[in-house]
Amino acid sequence: MQDPHAPTADDHPKEECGVAGVYSPGQDAARVAFFSLFALQHRGQESAGIAVGDGSRVRMHKDMGLVSQVFNEEILRGLPGHVAVGHTRYSTTGASVLRNAQPIFCQSLVGDIAVAHNGNLINTAELRAEMEAKGVRFDGSSDSEIIARLIVENIDQGPEKAVALAMERLKGAYSCVVCTPRVLVGFRDPNGVRPLVAGTMGEDGYLIASETCAFAPVAATPLRELEPGEIVVVDEQGMRFARGLPTVRPSMCLFEFIYFARPDSRIYGRLLYGVRERMGENLAREHPVDADVVVPVPDSGIPAALGYSRVSGIPYREGMMKSRYIHRTFIQPDQRLRELGVRMKLTPMAEHLEGKRVVLVDDSIVRATTTKQIVRLLFESGATEVHVRITAPPIMFPCFYGIDMCSKGELAAARMTIPQICEHLGATSLGYLSIHGAVAAVGQPANRFCLACFNGDYPIPVPPGLEKHAFEKPPDVGQMAAVAKDQLSLDL
Repeated sequence: MQDPHAPTADDHPKEECGVAGVYSPGQDAARVAFFSLFALQHRGQESAGIAVGDGSRVRMHKDMGLVSQVFNEEILRGLPGHVAVGHTRYSTTGASVLRNAQPIFCQSLVGDIAVAHNGNLINTAELRAEMEAKGVRFDGSSDSEIIARLIVENIDQGPEKAVALAMERLKGAYSCVVCTPRVLVGFRDPNGVRPLVAGTMGEDGYLIASETCAFAPVAATPLRELEPGEIVVVDEQGMRFARGLPTVRPSMCLFEFIYFARPDSRIYGRLLYGVRERMGENLAREHPVDADVVVPVPDSGIPAALGYSRVSGIPYREGMMKSRYIHRTFIQPDQRLRELGVRMKLTPMAEHLEGKRVVLVDDSIVRATTTKQIVRLLFESGATEVHVRITAPPIMFPCFYGIDMCSKGELAAARMTIPQICEHLGATSLGYLSIHGAVAAVGQPANRFCLACFNGDYPIPVPPGLEKHAFEKPPDVGQMAAVAKDQLSLDL
């Protein structure tokens, strides 16, 4: 695994997690889960796991690494069963270590459960302190384990009731799948911050996954997204939907449309590739420029660059090639190679850049370190001008709902004006798509999105202590839990 403290050539917001739940009578649920997770690999590359119920017990295998590195034929054969949940992780709350890898497995007097979670709770410390005060012991430091142990508390009332009771205690973003030896459950927070889709697979199979792109590889058909606060249950009677909590304020993360979700996925019924093209079109209208060529930062900037080219009339041309295998190894670059930054991932094509006024299109700027290196690379390759155009509005506030995009003090747009960022990048000009332009590209009202990282309007109120940590440095979950536990003992 990559050292999380090492310099990185990827300055995008980091993916959250991908989850998949499978109900496949008479079939190999673990194998279906594997291929669904493989399609969700872009959502997290730190660890992967699959838990399988066979009617009497739940078995599980998980490890650090990519899906293809964690599983092989022998391991999958050792996971028989008709119901499964899988997870591919990028850590947000809880360290990137094996004990925090998912699914989270819990035993109870009435049977085993396994839980896979995408998102981030904002009352983690409070819940953990309360549960530890009651004698609950935790194996790791992730907020996902809290969800699992809350469900176990009431599992004797049945999976659906146990999930509904747990949802009443949870605050924050969560799209989860749960398996018992016989039942598959999916549920989504009442704001619907993270995506979750349910569908069918063959005559009597079902699939629940973070994105629709997980359905095609296993010949499944997505039916619909879960509504915020909704529960879906799959058992021998089929699939049924139930209300867990009332919808509070629909707040789908806009970054799912800008960057996170795969371009062939659909959210709100919109194909993400088309949404990103329209973002590029709106960007060209808002920030036109005289130039010779439109160049994307591969791969995430390609659809927007095509849209920018179409509206501006400036020819589209690939100016860099990306190594798609740089993250598929456990061999770490030494310090000298790390300092090469983007050069390890992007190779410029000087013939497409030399003597050209370039419009460089990318999805986002976080710290501005990567974009600065790319701008320098283009100038070194012969570009005479580099006009940076970004499809995400300026990121000015930290995320508390499952995106790892650093503290406010590290965000370029929080500490510099746009002209200052442009000067820092060494770019000829800089233009960000407006919030209105980004939302309009999706074709939904602005009040159906979480825009907190752009405008500071958090749809789920953030505890003051957690907000203070985010403005200064990433929170230490263990330390915060200890503080909350001390406070709880005083209250008692």
